[in-house]
Amino acid sequence: MSRPIAVRGRLALLLTTLLLGLSFTLAPAPPAHAAKTPHGRGHGYGLHSAAASADTYWTPQRMRAARPAVATKSAAARRPATAATPPSHPFDGLPQVGTFFWTDGSNTGRFCGGTVVRSPHRDLVVSAAHCLRSPDPKRQLSFVPQYHDGLKPHGIYPVERIYLDQRYYDLGTNAGARWDYAVVRLGTREDGAEVEEVTGSFDLLPYPGYAHRNVRLIGYPGNKDTTHPKPLDCTSSTHRYTSTDPDAPGDFLEISCAGYIGGTSGGPFLVRDFTGYALIGVIGGYHTGGDFPDVSYSSYFTADTLALYLHAVHGDPPATPRQGVSAR
Repeated sequence: MSRPIAVRGRLALLLTTLLLGLSFTLAPAPPAHAAKTPHGRGHGYGLHSAAASADTYWTPQRMRAARPAVATKSAAARRPATAATPPSHPFDGLPQVGTFFWTDGSNTGRFCGGTVVRSPHRDLVVSAAHCLRSPDPKRQLSFVPQYHDGLKPHGIYPVERIYLDQRYYDLGTNAGARWDYAVVRLGTREDGAEVEEVTGSFDLLPYPGYAHRNVRLIGYPGNKDTTHPKPLDCTSSTHRYTSTDPDAPGDFLEISCAGYIGGTSGGPFLVRDFTGYALIGVIGGYHTGGDFPDVSYSSYFTADTLALYLHAVHGDPPATPRQGVSAR
C-alpha cells in the first residue's frame, strides 16, 4: 500500500518543483519595493529603521513573556489514547523555522510559528492564517528564525505583507478551516539581508498526499504551560482526517505527537525531499490545530495554497476582511 503513496508523493513533488521553478522564471523583480510595504523597501533607511526598532523592542524578557496568538489546547486536556503517542522533546530549533512576535490591541505580546519557504525574492514565510487573521493591531510584527531561550540567533525581520485566502477572511476560523494557512512577506534584516539568504529554506509542497510515515512536527509551546522556552520536535505519521463537525468541514492532515499545547500553531509538518525538507502543512486547520495536545491538524495544501504563494511572490495586493464581515 505504501508504494502508490510514495509514487504520488514523488509526482506531486515533481509538479511542485516545476511550478515553483516557473514562478522563479516568470516572477518579475519588483521595480520599486517601496510600493509593497509601508516601511518602503525602496528606501533603505525606512526599512532598516523598522528592523532596528523591532530588534530593540523584542528583548529576551519580552519574547519570553509573549503569549500564544491562539491557545485552544490545554495541557490538562487528554484524548483517550488508542495507540502509543510518539513523544516530543525540546531542542534548539532549525534556522528555517521560527516565531512571529507582535503586540496586540491590549499591548500584550503574542507569538505564532512560521517556516521559511523557497521563493525568488528569498523573503517568504508560511504560517497559520488563524494566527494573523485578527483585525486587532499588530505592532512590532516581526519574525525571529530559530528563536529559542530568548535568543535571536539569525536576527529579526519586520513583516511587510500578510497573504490570506479571501475565503478564510469571509468564512472565519471554523467554516474556513480548509484555508488556514498564510504566506508572509518579510522585510530585510537591519543589515539588508533577506531571511532566506541567512537561514536557507524548505520547498512548499501542495497535494502532498495524506499518508506519510516519517513527518517531522515542530512547534513552539506557550511558556505559561511549559518549563522550557524551546521549540518541540517530534517524528510521527500522518493520515487523512475527515471532519465530523458540520461547522468546520473538510479533510485535514492529522498527526499524533505528545505535548503540542497552545502556542504551537503555525509550526511545520516536514517531510524529506530531494533538497532536504518540504513543507506539507502547518499546525492549524481543524479547530485551529485540534482540541488536544497529543493530536494536531493541518489544512491540506492545494492549488489554492500555491496561488496564495504566487500572489506573495508577485507582490499582489493581499486580500483583506470585507466590510461587515466579523472575525469568527
